[in-house]
Amino acid sequence: MKLFRPLAVAAVVALAVAGCSGGGREKTDDSDTSGGNAAGSSGYTIAFITHETPGDTFWDKVKNGAQQAAKDTGVTLKYSNDPDATKQAQLIQSAVDSKVSGIATTLVTPDALAGAVKAATDAKIPLVGFNSGIDQYKQLGALMYFGSDESLAGETAGQRITQAGGKKPLCVIQQAGSVALEARCAGVKKSASATENVQVNGADDAAVTSTLQAKLAQDKSIDYIVTLGAPQAVDALKAIEQAGSKAKVVTFDLNQEVAQDISDSKIEFSIDQQPYVQGYMAVTSLYLKLKNGNDIGGGKPVLTGPSFVDSSNIATILPFTKNNTR
Repeated sequence: MKLFRPLAVAAVVALAVAGCSGGGREKTDDSDTSGGNAAGSSGYTIAFITHETPGDTFWDKVKNGAQQAAKDTGVTLKYSNDPDATKQAQLIQSAVDSKVSGIATTLVTPDALAGAVKAATDAKIPLVGFNSGIDQYKQLGALMYFGSDESLAGETAGQRITQAGGKKPLCVIQQAGSVALEARCAGVKKSASATENVQVNGADDAAVTSTLQAKLAQDKSIDYIVTLGAPQAVDALKAIEQAGSKAKVVTFDLNQEVAQDISDSKIEFSIDQQPYVQGYMAVTSLYLKLKNGNDIGGGKPVLTGPSFVDSSNIATILPFTKNNTR
């Protein structure tokens, strides 16, 4: 696997060993998902809050990592999610009101979440960010951050596309207002200047396919589709077939179907941000902060990616996707 920011990624993987989007689960309210099977319960309760969109299997990997960390550390984990920014902020506030020991949350819409994050810091509840908000987490008051460098990921994807002869990529944004997704497309455009963005509803696969099919029929010069989540990559393949297009697909993130499509040469490559590691490290870092006053990252974000998954390494990675950990 070709890694970027190797020292940061290696640090995350080493810590994880020692211890960033098809169908669907609905949004959930707080629920205890602790294994509590470590040698004695730690006594800590951690709220784990995401902006998960119903139907996006990416979050299963994040949750699996968080649950494994909870089992390993004896933490009681309370998982909740809502793709609506206002409602996600309410989930954070509810966690503060219930006086949890720590909070791990995505920061996909920083402005909307700022008040709730401040409520946590005012209450002296340690809070870490993960997955989204790499450029905003410090300003919001989060202690640590675990995720990919989305700008670098997009830029590098664009470089690979242009090196392969691509001239007109279409970058597909499946959630409006996501700073992480916008950063990815901006990075692609930085390396491939003719890149055009299109907004779709990531919760509706049929609508995604229809929108992309219409776009391909309208603009025959589109030669690459860049999807920012695995389910949308599958939608793009259907759209290409229906439109009779010869465009190629690259995607961010993995699921078992996309991994198989890479193995079958239907998708060129994926940019993986290792969501399992994000969930695992977010919970583990809070446990270490509460237990031993530790800070991870030296004041900087801890990178879990980006890394490429392509024909050169898919045989190694494919079995892990079947376990829903990669």
